[in-house]
Amino acid sequence: MTWQPHITVATIVEDQGKFLFVEEFKAGQHVFNQPAGHLEANETLAQAALRETLEETAWDVELTGVVGIYLYTAPSNGVTYQRICFAARPVRHHPALALDSDIVRAVWMTREQLLAEPSRWRSELVPRCLDDYLAGPLHSLSLLRD
Repeated sequence: MTWQPHITVATIVEDQGKFLFVEEFKAGQHVFNQPAGHLEANETLAQAALRETLEETAWDVELTGVVGIYLYTAPSNGVTYQRICFAARPVRHHPALALDSDIVRAVWMTREQLLAEPSRWRSELVPRCLDDYLAGPLHSLSLLRD
C-alpha cells in the first residue's frame, strides 16, 4: 500500500478585525474553513493559495507571509494533509465571479464568531491556524523555495 500525504494551502485574510472564511457543504453539514484547497500540478504554493482564495471567495489577495506548516490526519477518513497556511490582505473583490460549486458563501467573521460554533469547523486546523496567525510570528514568504 502506498501512503501519500495531500498537499494543501489555506489563507488567513484579515480586514479590520474580521477574517474571510468560506462556508462549504461537506458530509451533509455546513462548515467553516479558511479559503483552502489542494496544490495542483505545475503551480507554486503561493500560486495555489492565490488561486484557491479567488475561486472560493471571489477576492484577489496579496500574500503577506507564512503562518505555519501543519500536518493533520483527518479522523473521518485517515487521510493525512500537509497544510501550508498563508496570511494575506484583501486587494479586490469580484462580486460577479461564481464561487466553486461546493462553496455556499464567503463570509467575514470575527474570531469570536468562529469560536462560538465549534461544531461547524471543517477541522480543528481552522481555529488553530487563526490563533497562530494572531499570536505570530508571521514568517517571510522567502521561506518558500519553488
